Order: sequence, then structure tokens, then C-alpha cells
Amino acid sequence: MKQPEFDFYDKTSLKSYNLDKTMRYQLDMLDTLDVFTRKHCENVAALTCRLCEYLHCNKGFTEYCTICAYLHDIGKLFIPPAILQKPDKLTDEEFEVMKTHTTLGYEMCMKDLKLRPYAAGPLYHHEALNGSGYPQGLTKKDIPYEGQIIRVADEYDAIVSKRQYKSHIGISDTLKILVDETKPSVTPNYSGTLNHLAEEAKLGKSNPVIVRTLFKVVIDDIEYEISCTQSYVDNLAEEIKRLKQMLKYKEKMEKAKSEKNKSYYEEGIKVLARPDETVDNLEQIHQEYIEAYQTRKAIIDNLYKEVKTIKKLKV
Repeated sequence: MKQPEFDFYDKTSLKSYNLDKTMRYQLDMLDTLDVFTRKHCENVAALTCRLCEYLHCNKGFTEYCTICAYLHDIGKLFIPPAILQKPDKLTDEEFEVMKTHTTLGYEMCMKDLKLRPYAAGPLYHHEALNGSGYPQGLTKKDIPYEGQIIRVADEYDAIVSKRQYKSHIGISDTLKILVDETKPSVTPNYSGTLNHLAEEAKLGKSNPVIVRTLFKVVIDDIEYEISCTQSYVDNLAEEIKRLKQMLKYKEKMEKAKSEKNKSYYEEGIKVLARPDETVDNLEQIHQEYIEAYQTRKAIIDNLYKEVKTIKKLKV
């Protein structure tokens, strides 16, 4: 029984843009990052690409934004491993060091002619619409659109990776966190002029339009997972039916009084049997299939509940 696997960050959209050619040099830069950070960069880029598609961005901007996303954490090359890979919460001093990955990544890109066009990725992905982000504390009007998109993709993957989801079950809790990011804070952390304070106080950290678009991406992913899981469940149902027939043959074989009838039913079992299935282990295998079927059916039910929950979220 091969378990189906799901990728939250399907690369199909990336391949459709032939990004493997335009990004070969940029991707080489990621090879020097630690495994976790490199995987995070790849995930954020894949999600950014999909967000751009759902936002109906043109092909050129989508390619550009995706490469910016690949490079958004490149500045972490210069963060001490003791801080970058610390499993516990960072101290205030350590967090200040971590925050420098934005400007360090920007400076690295600006010094390299091939990376320079994508310097916005490292610089803006932690800026917030209400001015509470870093490194510059910019507000909505000064944060490039690519930075706003990458911020949402980055926040989402950070939570997904931390919680180590094996399925989309429970993913609505992650989206609720992102919804909170779109709401204005009670006391906005804003260092600009008083003329803009009232306007920025109405904003949250993340762009609500992009977060709503993320909902569409996630719902499509969940529906795809439901489809794949349903196919697996249908296959399990067929296998259970086959095993049930074999168990009937086994029962009749054991009750048969003549060797001829015993051989007849034994042959029927052999015809239906898969490799490693024998008369002795039929009950165990049958039970395993039933348990797998029930587990996957429960997953499908929970995934439908996730879709309903997400559709009720308000941004």
C-alpha cells in the first residue's frame, strides 16, 4: 500500500516559466546556505510564483518576483550559525543580529551584477504595511509589490515548516495567523510623521488582497489532495473487495470435504493473490487495508472541513 505524498509547493508553475534557465546562477547562490534555509527559499519561491499567477501578474513580473523570492534570505549566509540554527527563541540581541540578513542580502546582491536586479527580495520581505517591519520601517506606499507578495509567502512557509504538516489538515489555523497579520494593531509601531499616522493605523502588516489570494491557492491544493486521496481510497476499496473474496475462498477451502474442492478454492486464492500474500496472512492484510481505508476516509472528511473553515475566514 503505497501512501500518496503531497507537495505544498508544486513546481509545475515554475517549470512552465522555464525558470531553470534564467535562475541557474541565482540558484547556485543557494547551495552555500544551510539545508533548512535553502529549502525555505525554494518553498517561498514556489509559493510566490503561484501567488503571482493567481494575482494575474504578467509573465515578466512573475519571473522577476520568483527570483527575488529565491534570494530573499540570501543574507543569512552572513548570520552566525549559532543564531541562525538556534532551536530556542532568540534573545533581543540575537534577533537584532538576525534582522540584518535583510540589508546584508541586499548589499550582496548590489555588489553582484547578476544578482543586482533582484535585490528587492532580500531588502523588503520583512517590511510591513503599517510601518512596523524592518529594516527601514517602510509603509504601504513605499513597499514594492514584490516585497508584499514575498512577505506573505515567507510568513506562510515559516509556520508550515515549523508545524511540519503532513497534510493540509489544520492549515486553517495557519491562515488565521496570517489573517491577524492583515488587521491593524491597537498601537501601531510607526516612526513616520503624524500626518500619516492615522492612515497607517488602519493597516495591518500584510496585504489583505495577497492573503485572500493565498486562500485560493491553499483551497486549490486541498481540493487536489482530496482528489488524490479519494483515488487512493477507491483503490483501497477495490483491494478490500478482492481480499474479501479471497477470504471467502479460504473459508470454503477449509470447509471443503474433498481434495478436489479444496484445490479448486486454493487455486482461486492464488489467482487473486498479490506477491507476499498467502493463505496464512490474508486476515492480517485485509485488516490493514481496512484500517488504511478508514484513516484516509477520515482525512478526506477533515480536508472538506478545512475548506469550509477557510472559506469562512474574513480578511
